[in-house]
Amino acid sequence: MVISMTGFGRAKTESQFFSVNVEVKTVNHRFCEMNIRMPRQLLKIEDKLKKKLSQQIRRGRVEVYVSVEGEGVVTRKVHVDWNLIDEYYQFINEARSKYRVEGTVTIHDLLGRSDLLHIEESEVGNEELENLVLSATEEAVQFLLQMRMAEGEEIKKDLIAILAQLENDVFELQKYAPLVVQSFKERLTKRMQEFLNGQLDETRILTEVAVFADKADINEEITRLKSHIQQFLQTLKSQEPIGRKLDFLVQEMNREANTIGSKANDSNIAKQVVEIKSLLEKLKEQVQNIE
Repeated sequence: MVISMTGFGRAKTESQFFSVNVEVKTVNHRFCEMNIRMPRQLLKIEDKLKKKLSQQIRRGRVEVYVSVEGEGVVTRKVHVDWNLIDEYYQFINEARSKYRVEGTVTIHDLLGRSDLLHIEESEVGNEELENLVLSATEEAVQFLLQMRMAEGEEIKKDLIAILAQLENDVFELQKYAPLVVQSFKERLTKRMQEFLNGQLDETRILTEVAVFADKADINEEITRLKSHIQQFLQTLKSQEPIGRKLDFLVQEMNREANTIGSKANDSNIAKQVVEIKSLLEKLKEQVQNIE
């Protein structure tokens, strides 16, 4: 099955006290890498989230964003430094007496100083909240998978179309292959006739042609190319993640195309090789998007 590595899913779950929003985004990556951002009191369920995600997502960079709203998410507590307040108050009174400065210390003077009084916030864990997060994550992943599968179907259609063109080019390549040796034999015969004034050494010609035919033979590469194309098509039907295998097959097809281009000294074959490598580049670009 062709599944794209790019997708997005969002879900929201609510209870009487909490509202949880989860967004899951995936992009291309060679391996499976997860990055989860959520409130600190939920860090203890991070492993559960990763396990749930890894059951559905095998490859790609996964970004998860969890936001929580509601009462009880954060507890607040007033922290007062009484010792410092006592010293501050005492200093004000001493300064007023010593320097004969009029005025009094009011409650507003004390409340306005953050070093004397501040509010501490702490996040607390909650089983109900954790279940809401897990549920929202599962729902968001389902939306994500739907998008990845829909995009994967479009990629599959494009891949099949490219492979059909590739098969045609390989077929044309196969037709030209026997003509290379015949063309070489004719050129060699003509040159030897000119050089030897029409007196030919048939044995030498056959030997040279045989040596050239062995060096320029591309039938083995064509056979492997055709085999790789069929393996590619069969792999598209697999229910397992196929991205890495398809990437390997594209590399092997590129290897065969390069070998054909270097072995066959023929303009028609060179033209077909250029076309094949162009199609293989398109295959490679699409395969990079597959899980």
